[in-house]
Amino acid sequence: MILKTFGWSFAVTALGLVAAVFYGGWTGFGIVAILSILEISLSFDNAVVNAGILKKMSAFWQKIFLTVGVLIAVFGMRLVFPVVIVAISAKIGPIDAVDLALNNKDQYQQLVTDAHPAIAAFGGMFLLMIFLDFIFEDRDIKWLGWLERPLAKLGKVDMLSVCIALIVLMISAMTFATNAHQHGGAHVDKAQTVLISGIAGLITYMIVGGLSGYFEDKLEEEEEREHEADEEAERTGKKRPAVVLAGQAAFFMFLYLEVLDASFSFDGVIGAFAVTNDIVLMALGLGIGAMYVRSLTVYLVRQGTLDDYVYLEHGAHYAIGALAAILLVTIQYEIHEVITGLVGVVLIAWSFWSSVRRNTKLAAAEGKAAGSDEKTEVSSGV
Repeated sequence: MILKTFGWSFAVTALGLVAAVFYGGWTGFGIVAILSILEISLSFDNAVVNAGILKKMSAFWQKIFLTVGVLIAVFGMRLVFPVVIVAISAKIGPIDAVDLALNNKDQYQQLVTDAHPAIAAFGGMFLLMIFLDFIFEDRDIKWLGWLERPLAKLGKVDMLSVCIALIVLMISAMTFATNAHQHGGAHVDKAQTVLISGIAGLITYMIVGGLSGYFEDKLEEEEEREHEADEEAERTGKKRPAVVLAGQAAFFMFLYLEVLDASFSFDGVIGAFAVTNDIVLMALGLGIGAMYVRSLTVYLVRQGTLDDYVYLEHGAHYAIGALAAILLVTIQYEIHEVITGLVGVVLIAWSFWSSVRRNTKLAAAEGKAAGSDEKTEVSSGV
């Protein structure tokens, strides 16, 4: 099971490390290894959230997620995305941006760093909406009941999550503008960039998430009708042709997963510059990490881990909320990548421990109930 799920990740790791040695020697090997670990630690919560969505898909779409999705994640977000940022920021062509990345690494790093406020605003708003929609939904299983119960009641107010997200964005943009003005006003125009990028992140979430949710609801309705049709077929001997809605629903959920992964990868791409500004080593290291996150997602789905440890999904969403806050704070202030990674790991570890405790209590309660039933049967027999 491990080899089947992580086989491609192991293969990509071996090829990536060999390529790193040929490209940058043993120094390159060490940098790629560090970046791989950085990406995995920063994106573990991504795997848990993805698993919650991926388990609704068929085996075919899970394979698409591991193949086509990996190409998008590795080459799109970890290699092409930083180049596109530079091309847009410097107002140069993509070929010139690639030349800059390969031959003038310091200037390339500076351009990506200058574009960070826009990236952080877009990714922060997208992730913040995921977190808000999760905590405002009334769920049967609650992890932090003292917090989630009142939030679920507040969630009955229409569009509350959108209003809160817009308020957070306004505060972020105004704070950035105020601080920039105090330092001479050199970056006051960045506040407008933050505002526009944040709104773009919000719109992206509403479009992609809305379409995904719409088709998912339609899929559930169609499955109910299919079930009724099967029962009718048993009585009449007639069957209607299968529908293609499942493919549409899976496609939009797949699209949602890719945008979600892109938002998660922002901090990894920016954080990688703390390790190296070599785009080749960066792509190798982050690509290896992305492969493991993908494989871990599928592993969680196939093992039914989210069903066994019911608070994991809660912990991952709280980690998303923390990451959204960190991204928005980094618009103005620098936060070390170790802190970003540790926050997610701690929250998920806490939710896992809580799940284990819950399972232990349930098992003990079932054992007591079974023992009580046995005593009842014995006394009845006597």
